[in-house]
Amino acid sequence: MPENYSLGLIGYPIGHSVSPVLHLTALAEAGLKGKYDLFQVSPLPDGQEELEALINLLRSGELHGLNVTIPHKQSVFSLVDELTPSAAAIGAVNTLYMKSGQLVGDNTDAPGFWGDLSHLPIQNAKSALVLGAGGAARAVIYALLTRGWTTRVTDLRQEQVDSLYTHFSAQDLDASKLEVVPFTPQSIEQAGLESDLMVNATPMGMHPNIESCAWPEAIALPTHACIYDVVYNPMETRFLLRAAAAGLPCRNGLGMLVEQAALAFERWTGFSPSRSLMLEAVRP
Repeated sequence: MPENYSLGLIGYPIGHSVSPVLHLTALAEAGLKGKYDLFQVSPLPDGQEELEALINLLRSGELHGLNVTIPHKQSVFSLVDELTPSAAAIGAVNTLYMKSGQLVGDNTDAPGFWGDLSHLPIQNAKSALVLGAGGAARAVIYALLTRGWTTRVTDLRQEQVDSLYTHFSAQDLDASKLEVVPFTPQSIEQAGLESDLMVNATPMGMHPNIESCAWPEAIALPTHACIYDVVYNPMETRFLLRAAAAGLPCRNGLGMLVEQAALAFERWTGFSPSRSLMLEAVRP
């Protein structure tokens, strides 16, 4: 165990990140000394040299763990020795660590989402509509498919939906449970009516564009679904405000952020931090 943990986050831009607060809270609770730095690395190819240098610091033991966020969740693929099954199936890495001399790329977003989703009344739910087809959507869809949910996905960017579908069809998953929904009001409305859960996995509604909403304004929300929004800034997005007004159970993505961070911290230190302490540290 290192005397002082040196941890950090790779991404661009990351000045707004609350990850340092989360992990410094976890270090304090564990009684461990250490720091958590933000490493702002430009998108490739400009950031290639800096990205490789940080990876080498992890290999040499000068760094002890790294988180990875946009736009580098796939940039690190060629730099790791091993991908965990979840990272390979999702097609994205958000956590890096050394294990038995091997650099491992992991993904804690999917279990982070699933762990936080349990706060909604989904005990009998088995179908979901995911709005979005980017990295966050892939983690959400993986979490749902691996638990046997019928999962529908839609996005304005059809090429991204097609890429997502092709990717998951090639994985060791029941791809018959994954359905693509055309991005039309009628199709989206029907898919919502057939789903127990609806997840916004897009940046729509995120600060500063707080008036945007992933669910079309002209379509009423289904009367029976649970609503989850991966956005946590603001805490109440336009999507969640509409859900609350309709009397639907709803939740933002702050708990998912905390859960994925706690799981990453476990990979690095072996210590399982208190989710409630971490949540209180970053709650507005």
